[in-house]
Amino acid sequence: MNPTRRTFLRAAGVSVALPWLEALAPRRALAAGEAPPRRMVLMNAPLGFHPPHFFPKEAGRDYALSPYLELIQDFRKDFTVMSGLSHPNVAEGHDSGYSYLTGAHHSGFMRGGFRNSISVDQLAAEHIGGKTRFATLALSTEGGSLSWTRSGVEVPSSLSPSNVFAQLFLEGRPDEVEAQMRRLRQGQSILDHVRGLSKSMEPGLGAGDREKLDEYFTSVRELEQRLTIAKEWAKKPKPKVDVPRPQDPPNVDIVARARTWFNLVHLAFQTDSTRLVTLLLNGGSHGSPPIPGAFRTIAYGTTRSASASASAART
Repeated sequence: MNPTRRTFLRAAGVSVALPWLEALAPRRALAAGEAPPRRMVLMNAPLGFHPPHFFPKEAGRDYALSPYLELIQDFRKDFTVMSGLSHPNVAEGHDSGYSYLTGAHHSGFMRGGFRNSISVDQLAAEHIGGKTRFATLALSTEGGSLSWTRSGVEVPSSLSPSNVFAQLFLEGRPDEVEAQMRRLRQGQSILDHVRGLSKSMEPGLGAGDREKLDEYFTSVRELEQRLTIAKEWAKKPKPKVDVPRPQDPPNVDIVARARTWFNLVHLAFQTDSTRLVTLLLNGGSHGSPPIPGAFRTIAYGTTRSASASASAART
C-alpha cells in the first residue's frame, strides 16, 4: 500500500477517511526508528466525583469495576486508578486546584501572598512544545485554568471549542495570513525594544528590583521563543480533518461542553497539532446536566436543586 496524505477506505460507493495510522507511515519514517509521540491530557473536576462510585473497593489487578469505571471497561488494560494522593502544605477545598499541577505550597489563594510555580504541562512544553503547532492547549468548560508559567502567571484558557477548531484546522485568507505574520514581526520588534530599555536600568537597581527584572526577562525570553516558533508554523498549511466545525454548546449544558472538548482533543492528537492539553471541567455556577424534570435555583448565592429548595421551605 502506498499511503497518501489522506488514505481512504472505499466500498459500495462509500468513502471513509482514515485517521493517521503508524502502519501507513512512509517507509523512510519507519526506518528512522523514532519512538511514537508521547502525549498527555491533564484534567481536573473541581467539584469532584462521588468516591464510592469511582474508586474500586479492592486493590490489585483483579478489582471489581466501580459504577463509573464500568463505562470505560473496554479500556481496562489501559488505565490505572490511584487513590490517596495529595500535595503537602496545600490548602484544602477549592483553593487546592491552584496547586493541582504545580504542587506550590499555600494556605489559601484568596488570603494573598501566594505565588504559584510552573505547572507540569508547561514544564513538558519547554522540552517538546516546538514539535507541534501548539505547544499546549489550555481548555476550560466555564473559566479558570490549570496552566501556570515558570514565573507563576496563570495561562488563560480557551472557552470556545469553535474558535479552537478554527485555530487548529481552518486556513485564513492570504491577507489574513499576512496580517498574522505582520503582527508576529511587530511583536518581536517591540519585545527587543523593551528589553533594551530595561537593560539600561539595571545599574541603579537594588537586589529586590533586580530579582523582579530577572523574572521579567525570563518572561520576555519565553515569549520571544514562542513568537519565533509561531512564525515558522504560520508558514505551514494546517492539517485537514473530515469533521465540521463544532458549535459552542450553551453554558448550562456542562455535559455537552465537556463532550465537545473531548472530541476536539482527540482530533488535535490525531493530527499531532499538540501533545499537551489541560482541561478544567468546571461544573458549578452556570451549568448542570440536562436532566428531564429537574431544574436549578439560585438562593443567597448558593446553587441548590429544586427538590432541596422545596424541602428547606417545608422545614
